[in-house]
Amino acid sequence: MKVRKNVAISDSGFLFNPSSGDSYSVNPIGQEIIQMLQEEKSELEILDYILKEYMIDKNTVEKDLYDFLNMLKNYKLTE
Repeated sequence: MKVRKNVAISDSGFLFNPSSGDSYSVNPIGQEIIQMLQEEKSELEILDYILKEYMIDKNTVEKDLYDFLNMLKNYKLTE
């Protein structure tokens, strides 16, 4: 999964989709996930990174990550 090239992403976590005119904001972890998607990291690599970086259980990370990725897909921010 990749973030669409036309989606503008600011350092403060603001996303703008010029195709729809919609804008979104994400928290710092969301920013990290989006950055890793731009680097073409796999979902497993992202999951492993979050598990190592934050004190959170695997089930919660998996659920939250896949919910976030589905949200990006539903808002047409990814390819």
